[in-house]
Amino acid sequence: MTARDEAVLEDRRARIAQRLDPEWQEEMAEPMFGGSNLRYEMAARVAAIPCGGIGLIQEFVRSIGLTEAIDGHVNVLKRHFPYHESDHVLNMTYSILAGGTRLEDLERLRNNEAYLDTLGSRRIPDPTTAGDFLRRFEETDVRDLMGAINTARVRVWRRLAKKDR
Repeated sequence: MTARDEAVLEDRRARIAQRLDPEWQEEMAEPMFGGSNLRYEMAARVAAIPCGGIGLIQEFVRSIGLTEAIDGHVNVLKRHFPYHESDHVLNMTYSILAGGTRLEDLERLRNNEAYLDTLGSRRIPDPTTAGDFLRRFEETDVRDLMGAINTARVRVWRRLAKKDR
């Protein structure tokens, strides 16, 4: 590894450490998963992730209003400090889509700068925070989440109906 490569890796490690700084805690008005101005292109030197389709899925989630539907229907947290319900639900969903099989797999994604950039997120919940959210998630919350998904599903059906006209 060249000195330049080592410097690039060290710079990335420092940026991740700053993003994951445990001292940074703000109550957020908007969900952490904001999306980004995403482009897909081929290049010799790019930051890449093995689950590149996550960016497209995030764009789809945003376009159908699933984030807003989740936050509007599911009320598990008293304060969004800094995560919203949609951040937790999507974090675990995206982890599964990225090949994760347990909460500990979230840590790998938390430390992947390209993954965080793809989601347009400063950070994502760590495994401990995700576990705490799941312990608070009750049967009524499952029903509320299903309602949120159904709300977004209706939006998709309406779009499809408009295209058929």
